[in-house]
Formats: sequence, C-alpha cells, structure tokens
Amino acid sequence: MSTTSQPAVPASDGAALRRSISNTLKGSAGNLVEWYDVYVYSVFAVYFESQFFSPEDKNSTMYVWAIFAATFLMRPIGAWFFGRFADRHGRRLALTVSVTLMAFCSFIIAITPTAASIGIWAAIILLFARLLQGFATGGEYGASATYMSEAAIPGRRGFLSSFHYVTLVGGHVLAQLTLFVMLTFWAKPEISEWGWRIAFGIGGIAAVVVFWLRRGMDESLSESSIEAAREGKDKKSGSMYELFVHQWRPLLLCFLITAGGTIAFYTYSVNGPKMIQSAFAGNDPMTGTLINLGVLAFLMVLQPVGGWLSDIIGRKSLLVFFGVGGVLYSWYLITQLPHQHDATLAFLTLALGFVILTGYTSINAVVKAELFPTHIRALGVGFGYALANSLFGGTAPLLYQGALKTGHVDWFAIYVTATIAVSLVVYVFFLTNKGPNWLDGTRK
Repeated sequence: MSTTSQPAVPASDGAALRRSISNTLKGSAGNLVEWYDVYVYSVFAVYFESQFFSPEDKNSTMYVWAIFAATFLMRPIGAWFFGRFADRHGRRLALTVSVTLMAFCSFIIAITPTAASIGIWAAIILLFARLLQGFATGGEYGASATYMSEAAIPGRRGFLSSFHYVTLVGGHVLAQLTLFVMLTFWAKPEISEWGWRIAFGIGGIAAVVVFWLRRGMDESLSESSIEAAREGKDKKSGSMYELFVHQWRPLLLCFLITAGGTIAFYTYSVNGPKMIQSAFAGNDPMTGTLINLGVLAFLMVLQPVGGWLSDIIGRKSLLVFFGVGGVLYSWYLITQLPHQHDATLAFLTLALGFVILTGYTSINAVVKAELFPTHIRALGVGFGYALANSLFGGTAPLLYQGALKTGHVDWFAIYVTATIAVSLVVYVFFLTNKGPNWLDGTRK
C-alpha cells in the first residue's frame, strides 16, 4: 500500500487551496467540540465520581473508568452506522447528526441527579449517556477523517488533514483549560458538588453552535454518488459485504496501523496527564493542571508540523519514527512519570512522549483514507479504527488503573510496548512512501 507524498500545489491553485482550508476549519470546529465532550469525562472524573457512586465505595474509581472503557464498545457500532450513512448520504450530513447526538448526551449528564438522590439510577443514566456518546464518536472519527482527507488538495493533504488531530487534542486542551479556570475561582469541593456540571453543559452548548457551522460545509462526496445510493443503484456504497469480502486487506491494514497508535495515544495523552494529576494532587493540584495544559497544547501544536513534514518525506517515515520511539520509550514513561514530582521534569518526560506520538497522530487520518476507494472509505476508515480503538485504546486507562491497583504496572508497560511493536512491523514491511493511492483515484 502507498502512503504518497504529493508535489506542491501550483500558485494558480490558490483558490482551491483557500476553499480547502475553509472546509478544513469548518470540519475541525465540530471535531473540536465532539472531542471536548469525550475528554471532559476523563479530566473531571476524579471530581464527579462521588456524585454517581457512594464515596465509601473503594471501587468507585474503577467503576468510573469501566464506564469510560464501555463506551468504546459502542464505537464499532457507531462506525458501522455512520460510515454506511456517510458513504451513502454524504459526509456532511453524517457529521451533523453525530454532533447533535453528542450535544444531547452532554446535556443529559449535566442535569443528572446524584446517587444520593436517585441511587443506582445515577450511574445507569451516566452509562447510558456515555454509551450513546461512544456511538456518536465512532461515527465522528471515520466521517471526519474521510471528509478532511478528501477536502484537502494534493500536496497539502498531510498538513491539512493533521488538523483532525489538532482539534482532537484541542478538545482535551479545552477540557483541561476548563478545569484550570474552575480551580482558579473555586475550591475542589465546589467543583465536585456542581462545577463539573458546568463543564458538561459547555460541551452541549458548543455542539449546538457547531451544528449550524457544519450545515455550511461543502460536501466532499459527489452528488452522483449520493443520488446513486439513494436510488438503490449503487449497492456497494457503505456495504459491510463489500468491506469484508472485497476490501478486507485494507481493513486489516487499517486495524493494524491503528492498534499501536491508539494504545500509545490513550496511554500517553490520557494516562499520562492522570499520572501528573496524581503526582501533584496532594498539596498543589494547580501545578499539575498547568503542566497538563501546557504539554497538551504542545502536542496540539506539533500536529501540523508532523503533517507538513509528511508531505515532504512521506507518511511511512513518520510512522516508523513513532513505532521505534514508542517501543523504546513507553516503558520509561509508564514507570517513571508517576514518580516525577519536579514540574519541569514531569513536563519534559511527557513532552518527549508526545513528540514520538506525533509521528502517528498527525497523519493517521490521511494514511487510512488513502487505503480505501470512495464508495467504502468512511465505513472502512471508521470501522477499522473503531475495532482497534475499542480493543486497545479505550481499555488502556482501565488496564492501567488495574495494574496500579495490583502493583503490576510493569506488565502494563510490556503490553503497550508489544502492541506498538506489532504495528511497527506493519509500518516497515507493508507501507511505502511513494506510489498511487485511492485519494487520487488510483491504486497500486
């Protein structure tokens, strides 16, 4: 399979470039809000867990992260539903529906009564809302990655599609920023009692705004393709039969490319900030929040740099850089970051991990989009990603908490390293830097 780098866009194509940038920004805005809604849960989990579970329950933290992991079970289902929908009815409509569902669930969580008021029903409502958000997120990734890759023009695809993860990480940054502002004005008990509700409410309101933004995006799927699917003339578009029978090779490749990248992403960008938050939780929670805010902003800024670099040297080079770095560095980050009580060292330890991670995150959307032809692209990208994400990414925070509880953090570090190593083999032996690809309408 080819992960092509294209020649630069001629100056005469300036209008096309401007339109591509405009669509990229509109698509990114929705992505930003949806991922804020995803990460506001992990950032505020320590504050609201006592509202949904009894404070006396020693397993309440495990329950909170079990719900986080359970939402990933819905991602393959969401990827199937929205991927099929996007391949038949257009990327824009699929993205608009998914952000609407995210907004609805954020509002539900924000107004849910506490366990003290309604007992176990509080946890059940939280689980239900998060499962629906997992369903929406499963559809968001495939449709969004496909749209932003298709909207980008040759020669700028790596750079423009990197904004998919700029906004994905940006959602985490906004969640951390929300916590920082709250810690500035309110004490921890106030945030635990009612401040977390404001955080979820913000996500719901922002998603409503993005609903109107997305209605103004250009559609990247051709009108003829949408019309053919609508009239039943095109049976292959968004078909699971087509995906598993005729496109199983790129689907398998998409899964294996994602496996190491997603476990590294959730280990570094979710577990990592939690390690820092715990290390500084005692007497200085503000310092831990500031470190996390700064280092996640650093990761966000790195994404377009990685995308731009891939347009010059090719996608494979960055993926191999990530694979080698992840294999060599994951053990150190997982075992040593929790013990870093110096702010500078904690920042640098996680920042180096984020430099390595950028080799995957900045280009993973376009790499996967290049694997599939147009009629099956949203479904293939979304479903392949969602399966790997559910198995390896979403379970990483829960497995880390379990390893921490049983004193076997080293086992978790070995597991993460081994998974990245499997993906590294794929990057080295099954990808090339140059050659035709499906985004250009050709294949090898």
